Amino acid sequence: MIYVFDTSSLSKLKHFYPGVFKSVWIGLDALVMDGELISTKEVWHEIERGNPEQYINEWLKTRKQIFTTPSTAELRFVAEIFQIKHFQALIGEQQRLKGTPVADPFVIACARINDGTVVTEEQLKPNAAKIPNVCAHFNVPCVDLEGFMRQQGWTF
Repeated sequence: MIYVFDTSSLSKLKHFYPGVFKSVWIGLDALVMDGELISTKEVWHEIERGNPEQYINEWLKTRKQIFTTPSTAELRFVAEIFQIKHFQALIGEQQRLKGTPVADPFVIACARINDGTVVTEEQLKPNAAKIPNVCAHFNVPCVDLEGFMRQQGWTF
């Protein structure tokens, strides 16, 4: 199974200190090595602009192969998402004005085209333009970090 991580879930990993939760990082590394944990270059750009914990940045820098460039099929699917006027709100006004990275539609498209599951901390909200809402509309599986860990069978 392919898991496509959103910025929010990668950032949440900061709560799993590598010196304490070694098995989390071993498990993540195994998924990276098997090509089962991926993300998009747009997520990397969001992370670069943000300020997550240093060890997360260092861990990601040595695993940049997870950040894929959107394929033509993914770009077509992003266009399909934006054909629905309500989902155009995935790109906020400030992001449009400042030209800051917007990863959400690319994360969803990556999961859809690769038959994967989106991993995000965003929550399903009625009538919202959030990742889980878009995933539900297009039948793309979506879980949060805890759901991902449960699917892996991880316990601590």
